[in-house]
Amino acid sequence: MDEQHVDNLNVVSLDLMPTPAEIKRKLPLSEAAARTVVEGRKVVQNILDGSDPRMLVVVGPCSIHDTKAAKEYAQRLKALHDELKDTLYIVMRVYFEKPRTTVGWKGLINDPYMDDSFRIEEGLQMARELLLYVNELGLPAGTEALDPLTPQYLADLISWTAIGARTTESQTHREIASGLSSPVGFKNGTDGSLQVAINALQSAASPHSFLGINQDGQSAVVRTRGNRYGHVVLRGGERPNYDSVSIALCEKELDDAGLRTKLVVDCSHSNSNKDPALQPLVLENLVNQVLEGNRSIVGVMLESHLGWGNQKPGKPEELQYGVSITDACIDWDTTASCLRESANKLREVLATRESESPAAAGA
Repeated sequence: MDEQHVDNLNVVSLDLMPTPAEIKRKLPLSEAAARTVVEGRKVVQNILDGSDPRMLVVVGPCSIHDTKAAKEYAQRLKALHDELKDTLYIVMRVYFEKPRTTVGWKGLINDPYMDDSFRIEEGLQMARELLLYVNELGLPAGTEALDPLTPQYLADLISWTAIGARTTESQTHREIASGLSSPVGFKNGTDGSLQVAINALQSAASPHSFLGINQDGQSAVVRTRGNRYGHVVLRGGERPNYDSVSIALCEKELDDAGLRTKLVVDCSHSNSNKDPALQPLVLENLVNQVLEGNRSIVGVMLESHLGWGNQKPGKPEELQYGVSITDACIDWDTTASCLRESANKLREVLATRESESPAAAGA
């Protein structure tokens, strides 16, 4: 029987992609960008170990759809990064892939022109070019790992990685995380469950072997040593989980599992009921917990863009400049003011936090 009768029955085409090596030759890692990545990863590791008292802040658009607006945002954020670096370590949120509950725009890499043309090869190049720009400014970048092949194209430009609530339970993503060079934050489940994130931390810290591709695009068995810088990201669920009781319960579960009791809290998503106006209030609550002596909260996440709110995806020329086309974001002025206020409140308290060795931090 002809093979075509049993194979690829629902596949329309298989279009060849440029290999990671080909895209990296076209857009090579510069020395300036490499310095930013190396420093960014090391600082985040030190924050998780407890040897750097600063607060990690991952802030930026819910998703990138306009690289021009993203570059303007990066320029502004770099100035704020430098201004507040004694207290806050700011990493730009640069998300190119969006998980969908059903269907919808999947992000810049998948559909860069938002017209269902799915020019993935161009989306990858646009993403890499933007990451080079951000890192060459001296601003570290964070992103979400979604597609299992994308890291081979982009991971050399990432200082911090998130695994989303929909994929924290995925074996594939736990395996990917075990081999990533950056620290990885696992979000709690969409229902608020912490156990899936704790299981993910234990899995990602262990060695794995799985199918992937190498820099030449060949199928390969990827063998990893495990990632010891996994951590929980609280993003809420059926109810918010940024309050002091939820934080204490998370600390206990991490401690009971023999894991580092350091965590990042997402001020958006279910913790803000997807209302951007609540994000600064969530941040204020977290800052107050640190002022009152909490030592486990070492980072926060904010969804922020040049403009307030969001808009529906559409023709690029018809969209409002600097406004999210996915989750609603706070605007730039709100971002800058709430981060400056947080830094001013935290400066003296964080400076007096006792230095911890990795062993003392539960690493």
